[in-house]
Amino acid sequence: MTSAAPPPPAPPAPDDRSPGDRGPGGPGDTWAAGGLALGGTLMVVYGLFAVLQGITAIADDEVYTSFGDYVFEFDLTAWGWIHLIVGVLVVVAGFGLFTGATWARMVGAVVVGLALIANFMWLPYQPFWSIIMIVTGLFVLWSVFNYRSTRAM
Repeated sequence: MTSAAPPPPAPPAPDDRSPGDRGPGGPGDTWAAGGLALGGTLMVVYGLFAVLQGITAIADDEVYTSFGDYVFEFDLTAWGWIHLIVGVLVVVAGFGLFTGATWARMVGAVVVGLALIANFMWLPYQPFWSIIMIVTGLFVLWSVFNYRSTRAM
């Protein structure tokens, strides 16, 4: 008498993951979703601070001081306009992140990348603040690139 072997188990569905897996439904997605919400909030706050920083630099060049010659030396009024424009773009992209729009993630990544470059070049004028904004921008980029929507497209 021969017994038939049971059939092999079916492979798991693409979205069927165990709780420890990274991906939709796993803890990695929860962290990235929370990071995206925090990233959007940080983008709005950062953008508002950049707008205020830009207005201050445009209105009164005596608020900021420079520390000698620097390779990326611009007039403070020019820096003010750069921070003002980038700040407005960051605020708009930050509000877009709250909707979960794909365009907001793409625009947010580009604008935050530009803000990172601007803050690197702003180091001689405000070193402590620039370092804080660079670290914040890196976290925002991480959250924007690691978020995977579980909604059907």
